[in-house]
Amino acid sequence: MMDAARARKLADRIQQVVAEMLERRIKDPRLGFVTVTDTRITADLRDATVFYTVFGSDAERADSAAALESAKGVIRSEVGRQTGLRHTPTLTFKHDPLPDSAKHIDGLLAEARARDEEIAKRAQGARHAGDADPYRRPEEADEADEAGDEPARHGEEPSDRAGHSAK
Repeated sequence: MMDAARARKLADRIQQVVAEMLERRIKDPRLGFVTVTDTRITADLRDATVFYTVFGSDAERADSAAALESAKGVIRSEVGRQTGLRHTPTLTFKHDPLPDSAKHIDGLLAEARARDEEIAKRAQGARHAGDADPYRRPEEADEADEAGDEPARHGEEPSDRAGHSAK
């Protein structure tokens, strides 16, 4: 067993090695624009999961996944050579959907901003349908009561607070 900090360091090193291999050594034409986003390793250091994204279509993503799968042995050998571990962890490549989700959310936010701007443009120069201030102020309410503008409702007594009579 190894402590978490050392395991994290090893995962980071594996990520670096894999990224360098994909950039310089793996010449598979199916391999698209792949970015290694994260690597996680189990506590016993037997298995490492390498998360990646592919810029492009679903077909390019599938081609890249196949290329990674076929290059797995070569990449694992290099990871073993560069880390010097007695047992090189098995590598699992997993597509990372997070950047795609983030891109989708960014698109939604941009759309919402555009709609807000459109509403703001339409609202410029617009006026409210009723009075500018539709709320009654306490001093206006007193004047209205004195003038008798508000007839009392049947069976109700005047109140000082909602739900309580003024008796």
